[in-house]
Amino acid sequence: MSKAILLILLALSAIQLIRPLGWPGLKKRSDFWKLALGGLILLVFSISLIALFD
Repeated sequence: MSKAILLILLALSAIQLIRPLGWPGLKKRSDFWKLALGGLILLVFSISLIALFD
């Protein structure tokens, strides 16, 4: 699950660097860090949920 999330966010970040997505908050190429930060937060949250229920 977490690997799939990371792959999707990595692909979105690469696309954002090549050509901006145009989504709200992602209008410039330099906004790819927002995707990376969101992915990191999502990854920490998913790992903590997995650890909580294990």
